Amino acid sequence: MADAHWGDVYKELGARPVINAIGSVTMLGGSAPLPEVKAAMERADGAYIPLMELEEKAGEAIARMVNVPAAYVTSGAGSALTLATAAFMAGDDDAKIQQLPNTAGMKNEVLIQKRQRYWYDRCLELGGARLVEFGSAERTTRDDLERAIGPKTAAVHYYAVEQSPDPHALSLQDTIEIAHARGVPVMVDSAGQVYPLDIFGKYVRMGADFQCIAAKYLGAPQSTGLALGTKDTIRKLGLQSFVSYEGRRIRGIGRPQKVDRQEMVGAVAAVKRWMTMDHEERLAKAERQSRTVMAPLRGIRGIKTQLLDNILGHQPYGVRLDFDSKVCGLTGKEVVDRLKAGDPPIWTRVREGEDYILIHVFGLYEGEDKVVGERIAALFGR
Repeated sequence: MADAHWGDVYKELGARPVINAIGSVTMLGGSAPLPEVKAAMERADGAYIPLMELEEKAGEAIARMVNVPAAYVTSGAGSALTLATAAFMAGDDDAKIQQLPNTAGMKNEVLIQKRQRYWYDRCLELGGARLVEFGSAERTTRDDLERAIGPKTAAVHYYAVEQSPDPHALSLQDTIEIAHARGVPVMVDSAGQVYPLDIFGKYVRMGADFQCIAAKYLGAPQSTGLALGTKDTIRKLGLQSFVSYEGRRIRGIGRPQKVDRQEMVGAVAAVKRWMTMDHEERLAKAERQSRTVMAPLRGIRGIKTQLLDNILGHQPYGVRLDFDSKVCGLTGKEVVDRLKAGDPPIWTRVREGEDYILIHVFGLYEGEDKVVGERIAALFGR
């Protein structure tokens, strides 16, 4: 926090910049683009290019680096989910593409495990699809999926989280085997599954027809995502996109989900950097930042600190804080509120159904880890 001009561009607008101790969340801006990404975007700004061609070439470059058949740059991972769902319903039939979100006469049901319903499955419905649950809240079996597939099934959706796999959900391998035996494609939300590198694109290599990645986790602009998949799936997904809407003059549902040329080039640069960077150094930095947050909190009665040791996915390490309000005098929610009310505001959160705070260092700039730890300690007289 040595920069006297920190956040000035926001302050000039009358808005309050914050220290992001939550992590890579959309509502705070999502990412801090890498220097290599910003440099590539600056270079892209010097010329125009037909975006249908750029999407094709950018996708080819990403697919080669990630070792999947095909890729496409989208307006975030959510956009990739929406476009893929539309592609599975309408295919390459221009009349059907323009008919969406009216799905009359199309297969329009996307199957999803009851255990895997989540906040972002809404993205699957935007093109007119209907989500149909299978399995129970307790477990999902092969028979559950086999019984659920019907004449209106357009795809089966799977939510992949390597950090905390669900032992009671039907596995992706079983999902692919059963769905493909019935001629049904499988789509995977794997937005944060980017490390270790062998899980980047893993689900397509396993046989899924599509998976999405949020490129913000790679140091790209937060408004970019990656659709990975078979060549046929990505070709049909591209027909739904904003560049097809303008380039082919076919009105697919993806017109509002625009990506500019600079962002496309930035996404390519981010993937290249991610696939070649020293991840041991990245992880070591995250651990150091986490320990810096913890240091001033040790010994404060009523506060339990725990270093998170997860390195899978997109947000390594971090700190868990548990508060015994009877001893320390504040609940986790009160700590969150007081940090937000400070100057500068520090954003953390207590998730619904939880009573502890997770500090993630993904969004912390140089020196902010120290500020976060000291500000929390100051709430308790340290």
